[in-house]
Amino acid sequence: MKVVAFNGSPRKDGNTTLLIKHVFDELEPRGIETELVQLSEKALHGCIACYECVKNRDQRCAVKNDAANECIEKMLGAEGIILGSPVYFNDVTPEMKALIDRAGFVSRANDRMFKRKVGAAVVAVRRSGAVHSLDTMNHFFLTGEMVIVGRAMGFGEDKGEVEKDEEGLRLVKSLGQRMAWLIGKLHA
Repeated sequence: MKVVAFNGSPRKDGNTTLLIKHVFDELEPRGIETELVQLSEKALHGCIACYECVKNRDQRCAVKNDAANECIEKMLGAEGIILGSPVYFNDVTPEMKALIDRAGFVSRANDRMFKRKVGAAVVAVRRSGAVHSLDTMNHFFLTGEMVIVGRAMGFGEDKGEVEKDEEGLRLVKSLGQRMAWLIGKLHA
């Protein structure tokens, strides 16, 4: 069993990564393999609405000059998907939105190819916009007929500051535990 997480932060190894790693700390001891994909290290562009994925129905985006198909392949190979983003102007980052649009459109074009996978959203937030950002990521899961196991958020601005948010750390720990439990039930 495997969970792949996508960190939508343009800042590698910042607060969003720290929160995701706390989720991983609950998954790995329960025998679930984890993989973190840093979107900051990938070229990823928004959907161009060419509709070739609808015509081709090959579980791939027709635009092949960026990392979208690599990310889609990782999603297909996992039982669980975590989307993580800091809040930028009260929503997810452009990197996360590009992933959602591209993978989401390909999934819809291929009979909801991620359906019944377990999804979870994680947000690093300074002040406001966490709920809207979680909602954006949850729409990806819901549109794809995935099972949402929950969400978590941590508060902090400077790198590492989320580690001081005791409630946020409890939320990500609980999220990891629920995700491991549900994946175990669905894929045992």
